[in-house]
Amino acid sequence: MQPDAHLVVDFLNTVTVEHSTDLLDEPEHWREWAAVHGLAPSAPDETRAARDALRAAVGDPRLPASSLDVAARITLTGDGPELVAGDALGAVLAACARLVVRGDWIRLKICPADTCLWAFYDESRNRSRTWCSMRVCGNREKARGWRARAAVSD
Repeated sequence: MQPDAHLVVDFLNTVTVEHSTDLLDEPEHWREWAAVHGLAPSAPDETRAARDALRAAVGDPRLPASSLDVAARITLTGDGPELVAGDALGAVLAACARLVVRGDWIRLKICPADTCLWAFYDESRNRSRTWCSMRVCGNREKARGWRARAAVSD
């Protein structure tokens, strides 16, 4: 997975529906996440609002679509313009912008399994992947569908 996609997916998954945990609820955990990614932590409340807006934009059915205005800083370097981020949220949003420019934003998806809702990056050739993992969520959902169809035919 490319670095921008990796950062955005990691950020979207700072909330875990399956375990009802939110990394942003614990300031120390948020600081650790940012440090692991080589970033300065951003304000948790602003970060949560941005994460929820991004998850909704990617397809999280629990969250309403919302707008978010964020100022961007661009630096001109010898190699051309570059988005500059001052903290973790800025870095994630810059990565999102680069994904949009490259046409890769549509590869960010949310697993449709109600107990999962994990964000993932679809690396399939035709962008048709549905589940975060075919071994876990995909298999579970297909088995449920089969059992439901079998129960109706009995």
